[in-house]
Amino acid sequence: MQPDILRQSGRIFLGSRLKRLGERMQAGAARVIAEAGLPVQPTHMPLLAALEACPLTIGQLVQSVGISQPGVTRAIGQLVALDLVRSDTGTDQRRRTVSLTDAGRAVMARARLLVWPRIEGAVDTLCDGDAASLLARIAALEEALASLPLDVRAAAVTPQPLRIRDFSDGLAHHFTAIGTEWLTDMFRLEATDRQVLDDPRGTIIRGGGAILFVEAEGLGIVGTCALQRSGGDAIELTKMGVRASARGLKAGEILLHATIARAREMGADPLYLLTNARCAAAIHLYEKAGFRHDADIMATYGARYARCDVAMRHVGTGDAG
Repeated sequence: MQPDILRQSGRIFLGSRLKRLGERMQAGAARVIAEAGLPVQPTHMPLLAALEACPLTIGQLVQSVGISQPGVTRAIGQLVALDLVRSDTGTDQRRRTVSLTDAGRAVMARARLLVWPRIEGAVDTLCDGDAASLLARIAALEEALASLPLDVRAAAVTPQPLRIRDFSDGLAHHFTAIGTEWLTDMFRLEATDRQVLDDPRGTIIRGGGAILFVEAEGLGIVGTCALQRSGGDAIELTKMGVRASARGLKAGEILLHATIARAREMGADPLYLLTNARCAAAIHLYEKAGFRHDADIMATYGARYARCDVAMRHVGTGDAG
């Protein structure tokens, strides 16, 4: 069974969920109206109810029912075709007044007798006898949106920043998944890749290294990077990857700077990385963060990966500073 995205997403899709709820309730109301032998739809009923008291213009109907003018105009056209309302030109030729016909009043009388009590009873049942509380909450939301629309409220909200998290066994699968994803997309997994990705605690953490993750609000873990000791104080920055879903959030940049800072705390000397020229965007990011191409690093460590044709040392960490 497919997951219910609207239910799972909570507040994010509240408008869509309320619309879905309204559509389900209107579908049931339509069946009740049809059983009563009335030729109208649930969307027609508020307009007919508004016109019971007195004739109104389209603009007044828009204000009364709170839906768009095109929607009101379309519904009134349907009701005119059913001979339930008539539209008359007033003294101002640009203003038309809408009123109920005798047939419209008869429909409203039958609705009040045969439809409305059943709908009210059903809603009370749905709300366990406390429909008043729900209606009061809806009214409060409507008033709040009228005074300050959702987009204005959204503009005032500061998104939660990206957060750096340390390795834990509960996050290990993200390290494996993200590393496997980008490596298999661009290259093939080598034996040393598989060893590290399958056992990050054993190959990195137990050896005195570190693994960091970047977490985005609403997306979860979106990136990871490791610091693997390779003898003495030398540390390799490795297996850095960011999910495609987080591109444009600067998650990689934030993760990289956090990892460099952690490497300094660990006394990295040198801090280096090994990569491939095909990773042009990543290399550009490394250069911005202070990494420089280094022939000695290539000679000393480059044979670790068959794909390695770029070796870089961080300037400002260890003896390079």
